Amino acid sequence: MATPKFIAPTTSFYAELKRRTNAYFEEKGSHPSGNYKLYLKAAILLTSLVLLYVHLVFFTPTAWLALLECLLFGGVTAAIGFNVMHDGGHGSFSRKKWVNEAAGLSLNVLGANIHMWTTKHNIIHHTYTNIDGVDDDLDARPFLRLCENQAHLKIHKYQHYYFWGAYAMLYIYWIFFTDYLKYFTQKVGDIPIKKMTRKDHFSFWGFKVMHFFLFVVLPIYTVGFLPWLVGFLVYGMFTGLVMSIVFQLAHTVEHAHFPVPTAATNRIEDEWALHQLKTTANFATENKVVSWLTGGLNFQIEHHLFPRISHVHYPAISKIIKEACEEFGVTYHEYPKTRTAILSHISHLRQLALQPVMVQR
Repeated sequence: MATPKFIAPTTSFYAELKRRTNAYFEEKGSHPSGNYKLYLKAAILLTSLVLLYVHLVFFTPTAWLALLECLLFGGVTAAIGFNVMHDGGHGSFSRKKWVNEAAGLSLNVLGANIHMWTTKHNIIHHTYTNIDGVDDDLDARPFLRLCENQAHLKIHKYQHYYFWGAYAMLYIYWIFFTDYLKYFTQKVGDIPIKKMTRKDHFSFWGFKVMHFFLFVVLPIYTVGFLPWLVGFLVYGMFTGLVMSIVFQLAHTVEHAHFPVPTAATNRIEDEWALHQLKTTANFATENKVVSWLTGGLNFQIEHHLFPRISHVHYPAISKIIKEACEEFGVTYHEYPKTRTAILSHISHLRQLALQPVMVQR
């Protein structure tokens, strides 16, 4: 489908949000990019990844400890994606462009590709959030039905039971299939990817080969095929599960909207900022451990409104956004705990499992 348009802003809501947020940084004398807290966290996570890799591949422990380390390795991989790559990809990790690019390239080292991610996530998902047929994050077909616009298949009757397995396969499916699909079609869904330069092509294949060597060839050589296969599946599936759950809690929960463009004009009947607030939810924002590990992705509202601001500032600016929402009568979706958000996501999947009627465009 053609990308829809949003109506022109009819209120000063978003302008006021920007004014208050800018005033906060001016008052604090700080910059919207990352600070020493983020750089320290990045150093801890990256060092942990290297140490775990070296220990697993070159000093392989006993089976039970190796499996435990594979789980931890998966958790650290997801955390690097949330904290380092995500901020770098949005240009908010540092004031320096080359540092942001280096942070974004952590995704390439871990098997995916930042060029594909930028189109899929920064451009499409952040603009057309929860619009079926455009937002690629909603496309989990045929395994899952994530909004009522999508066709109801017989298998979806049980999706609120088996979704854990589908989510566990996300990371492996991503690095070994969907990246290549986007590369060869040069599209994310129906939307063309920004034309790749010679450097982009070299980076794509160079990092894919490097990842295959580091995560497949070398481990098989040092530990053998079967131990590698078990370890890689444990690692990859836990990475996928963690990543999927965190991202799904932001948009596919009971209170999130899934707007349908008007048939005649292909318009969304909201201005962009209000659309983001209707389609996005926060969770567990008072839990500092969750915030640290997820790179502030539990503050998804703040991230969608201000993606160029580093997540280390989200706890502070969330107070500004909440206050403005109250003043303007705008709903601010938030779940107090991670488990309540997970239960809401399961309830959303269950409702879709039992609701075969599609919404007509």
